[in-house]
Amino acid sequence: MSSFLNQIKWNQDGLVPVVTIEVESRRILMQAWVNREALQITVNEGFAVYWSRSRAKLWKKGEQSGNTQRVVDVYLDCDNDSLCYEVQQAGGIACHTGRESCFFQKYEKGKWLIADPVLKDPSSIYDNQ
Repeated sequence: MSSFLNQIKWNQDGLVPVVTIEVESRRILMQAWVNREALQITVNEGFAVYWSRSRAKLWKKGEQSGNTQRVVDVYLDCDNDSLCYEVQQAGGIACHTGRESCFFQKYEKGKWLIADPVLKDPSSIYDNQ
């Protein structure tokens, strides 16, 4: 394995969280998880690959939707246990709900409000929706 991977403090499941932001707008798009293999592929190929905990497998962002993430930069935090990807988001949609960002629910006066519109119907993007 590459030495840069050994600097990371992986959790007991061999994962670290990664926050993904759009490089130009600086908008937080999503938070996901990576294992060593996902990070190595991401660095080698230049496109975001994550570890799906629910499906227990690697997934390349946009493999079904076409909304891929070209990775511009990868950052490791000061504790060596969290990553940040700066990406160029294809299609302007990062969320499986058809929104720009997975962070579309805004806390306001004791409630979570929907702050962003659906840009594309998820059933037209994914086979299993």
